[in-house]
Amino acid sequence: MDLVNLQEELRWRQQEERPRIIEAIAEARAHGDLSENAEYHAAKEAQSHNEGRISELEDLIARAEVIDLSKMSGSKIKFGARVKLVDEDTEEEKTYQIVGDQEADVKQGRISISSPIARALIGKEVGDLDRSQCPPADPRRMRFSPFNGADLPFGARARSRAAPPRLN
Repeated sequence: MDLVNLQEELRWRQQEERPRIIEAIAEARAHGDLSENAEYHAAKEAQSHNEGRISELEDLIARAEVIDLSKMSGSKIKFGARVKLVDEDTEEEKTYQIVGDQEADVKQGRISISSPIARALIGKEVGDLDRSQCPPADPRRMRFSPFNGADLPFGARARSRAAPPRLN
């Protein structure tokens, strides 16, 4: 999630969900004996969950570091970079952007900076990225397709290099 989405969820939980839950607790309390009141216990559990998420969101927002990708430059892969990977067996191409843990969503093409693939990519020179091995648990081998200006992080240009021979 980006910062705006985190702030919106926090606003919703504090200004809409919290009052709704407080009202549900008050309504359940009005029904009498709390020890056997399932509505009361469910509302208290929802309150606990909501307050826990509010605390988590406040912490995430307080520690958030906003990075303006448009002001970054260079030929090294870094946070925010978009890279194109090609599976050597199937020739299937996938483009990923390296993002923070909270924003990661592989289905949307965003991989966490703490993922094994992103950690292997960070700091590499664009022209050096012809091939890469997936994590040991994944037997597939990936290579980096030739980059063009739109695929490079921050507009850098790739140098062409011959791919090393494939090892079995």
